[in-house]
Amino acid sequence: MFNTLSRNLLVTVCVFCTSWAVAQTYRVAGVVRDNSGTVIVGAEVVFNQSTGERITLTNEGGEFLFPSVDDLVGTISIATSGFLPNQRPINPANETSSHLQIVLRPSAASEQVIVAASPNSVRLSESSGSSILLSQSTLNGTPSLRVDDALRQVPGFSLLRRSTSRTANPTTQGVSLRGTGGSGASRALVLADGIPLADPFGGWVYWNRIPRTAIESLEVLRGGGSNLYGSSALGGVVQILTRDPQEPALSMEASFGNERSSEFSFWASNRWKRWDYSVATELFHTDGFLLVPSSVRGAVDTAANSQDATVSAAMGRSIGARGRIFGRGNFFTESRNNGTHLQTNDTRVAEGVLGVDLQPGLSDTLMLRAFGDAGSYNQTFSSISADRNSETVVNLQHVPEQVVGATAQWIHSLNSANTLVAGGDFSQVFGSSNEALFSGPNQARDSGGRQLRTGWFGEDIFHRGGWNVVLGARVDFWRNYRGQVLTVPTSGQPTLTTFPARSDLALSPRLSVLRSLGERLAVTGSFYRAFRSPTLNELYRTFRVGNVSTLNNPSLAAERLTGAEAGLRMAALDQKLNLRGTFFWSDIVEPITNVTLSSTPTLITRQRQNLGRTRSRGLELDGSLNVHPSLQLYAGYTFTHATVVEYPGNPGGINLVGLDVPQVPRNVFTWGLVYSGSPWFASVTGRFVGEQFDDDQNQFVLHRFYTADFQVGRAVRQNLQLFLAVENTFNQRYETARTPTVNLGPPALVRVGVRMNLPTKPSTRLTP
Repeated sequence: MFNTLSRNLLVTVCVFCTSWAVAQTYRVAGVVRDNSGTVIVGAEVVFNQSTGERITLTNEGGEFLFPSVDDLVGTISIATSGFLPNQRPINPANETSSHLQIVLRPSAASEQVIVAASPNSVRLSESSGSSILLSQSTLNGTPSLRVDDALRQVPGFSLLRRSTSRTANPTTQGVSLRGTGGSGASRALVLADGIPLADPFGGWVYWNRIPRTAIESLEVLRGGGSNLYGSSALGGVVQILTRDPQEPALSMEASFGNERSSEFSFWASNRWKRWDYSVATELFHTDGFLLVPSSVRGAVDTAANSQDATVSAAMGRSIGARGRIFGRGNFFTESRNNGTHLQTNDTRVAEGVLGVDLQPGLSDTLMLRAFGDAGSYNQTFSSISADRNSETVVNLQHVPEQVVGATAQWIHSLNSANTLVAGGDFSQVFGSSNEALFSGPNQARDSGGRQLRTGWFGEDIFHRGGWNVVLGARVDFWRNYRGQVLTVPTSGQPTLTTFPARSDLALSPRLSVLRSLGERLAVTGSFYRAFRSPTLNELYRTFRVGNVSTLNNPSLAAERLTGAEAGLRMAALDQKLNLRGTFFWSDIVEPITNVTLSSTPTLITRQRQNLGRTRSRGLELDGSLNVHPSLQLYAGYTFTHATVVEYPGNPGGINLVGLDVPQVPRNVFTWGLVYSGSPWFASVTGRFVGEQFDDDQNQFVLHRFYTADFQVGRAVRQNLQLFLAVENTFNQRYETARTPTVNLGPPALVRVGVRMNLPTKPSTRLTP
């Protein structure tokens, strides 16, 4: 099936390419400088016309270009960190081109101006919290092949396991921010263009569903975000923004490396009158690597490998002067071997989205979205002998799931200093876990249920005289119902257990203040509450990793977080040096943790349970230095002290109070050096992760490690680049899990590749 799908995707790409080019009648170009005459690199340039909006970034010469526009009447807006935005109309009558000279003036110290991690288009600086932006050019300059590996350079970001999505089981890809703790379900909300990307049944993330070349930017908002985004935004929000089809464009990346790792990513768009359309696809394969050390390796061990394919298509139409309606669809498939001959899993997901964006007046914006997806997940679990020379199938699991949802959001500008945001959303999830059992007293077990979520939110954003104040709140209602377990014993009659419907409410307020102290200094402070309701996976599905079996718990309550943070931001050396520090504190009441119930040499049994309370305190430091217009240095550090502070009832038999929260390292340090010259470009990145524990009782230690990656490349033509990228340059086989057998991270991955962009994209540059 995979090969057939691959051929069909490639045929689709070829057909689309043949119809890609259209006549280009007009072009708008220009250069952006500061008031000293120095060019500004990476500034966002927006060209607004009656037919829509087009966005690009300035290159290493401060230049921007819109090569194909319907006419030359419109408004140019320019914004970038450290400068006041500039907006000017253009109307060059009877001209076929326009070359603009635009000057930006320095601004007071403030947050990076970027689109919010939600469909409401509020800036992350105004949504409050500590935010990071990774642009498309940043991703191209990152040696990492997968999106989740690029995000690991953001201090505070982590997944349940240290392993990469290239080979790891997808159920270990739950996102955590700021020490909220790792589990299969994400404690940070992951969105793609405002639509939830995480698996609706389990909360884990399929990072490969979005083709890399289709990504415009990645945004990470650290700190509780339930005031706007509801459940799962406990520790923050990660948003993937895809590229808009504003003009005829094409991007392609292909690479090949050791472990027979191959990747092909493609995105193309076109525009005809009021219509726009795009198509994207990505194919990936790797033979993978052996997970366990050679000293304990047995006959059952084989390479953990994976292959996946995704295809997306979108079409839109302009409505009036400032409106658009669109639809898009996505299909994703993947299959994996999880390190032994019998342990495998595969996934299929189909998604559809409809949306409407309207601007009925100069002060109002309305956005409507409806979405749905249907998918299935299949997993084989086995029991492995002590010498790892034999294994036996214990569970064949099939997980069908569906979700439907909708959002409505309204933004109203009262005046230049005050903006109101309001909206609501709902989603309904259907899912079950159908198991064929080959050990124990039962031969089959079918469990599942439904979950309904609705939420309403409002926010007031006030900014005047160096003050930026955000006051908002959200009310959420969720209901779990039709929960049941059908157990079929090896002998006797099946039994059906039903669970009563349960519902609850959550109030998530937030107050944030940013105060500018001159042009180069600002202080910030925030207080917030957030929550996460348990997933159907946690309520009804059991699973097994090696010889560790984890039971479900249909009685789980929602997690509730209370948090605060205070920070300082500073710019120096004529905006070339930017520093930011944030102290944060958060308490989570009734956090869901895999609690150890019993432990034997052949089987460790755990169950998902609500603990009493955990506390996370720490410090985030971020900084960047523009050494030269073509050379940038950045670094980040996070210290996180996350511990259990209450554990009533002692259900696991061992008092956990004072122990570290599993999967949270105390220290994480990242850095990078990016050179974006012409025709050569290069980057070096490094990541240090401190010691952490793999279990609730702090028995299994995962030791600290350091890895370094690098990339070097050359533009052979204006729109064509060749590159060499190496991940884990020093081949550090660090520990990713102890179950209790040690699992190791990936060895060095060396790959060569080619990138093509039409028209030419801005040069590679980090936007911290």
